[in-house]
Amino acid sequence: MKAVVVYKSKSGFAKKYAQWIAEELQADIYEASKIDINMLMLYDTIIYGGGLYAIGINGLKTITKNFDKLKDKKIVVFATGATPPRDEDIDKVKTSNFTEEQQQKIRFFYLRGGFDYTRLKLIDKVLMNLLKLKMNSKDKNKLIPDEKGMLAAYDKPIDFTRKKNIEELIMYVKAK
Repeated sequence: MKAVVVYKSKSGFAKKYAQWIAEELQADIYEASKIDINMLMLYDTIIYGGGLYAIGINGLKTITKNFDKLKDKKIVVFATGATPPRDEDIDKVKTSNFTEEQQQKIRFFYLRGGFDYTRLKLIDKVLMNLLKLKMNSKDKNKLIPDEKGMLAAYDKPIDFTRKKNIEELIMYVKAK
């Protein structure tokens, strides 16, 4: 099996997982902007990872726009986010990012990442400040736990990445 791990990471969490996965599988690894479809065609297994923004997976078009060329390969996609994994949220991510055909062929994993406001670029900081304003405008007693955690993370970065989180993905890739 010749595998490649491709990632797009704004704040480092997807990159950290990509590095761990590549190490475990002895796979090649590339940042998404450094690889093209011709390079991907050289691999039997393609693993793509990116951060979740709203419910979109950062840079996923690298895979989805070339799906017809890649669909005979083993394709795995992982996304990182700060919130705990919930089946209903994961289902929304899948249906929002993949066609029905892609959902049948692409195995998706959610790997809990984190949030570090200090690592964001200016445009992302502006968007996150709008979200913060929206959350702060709510009655404090009506904030859900995810919102409370998110507000706290603006002042103190949170990192939920754990190497053990990739175990299921690794087992899937290694299975025939």
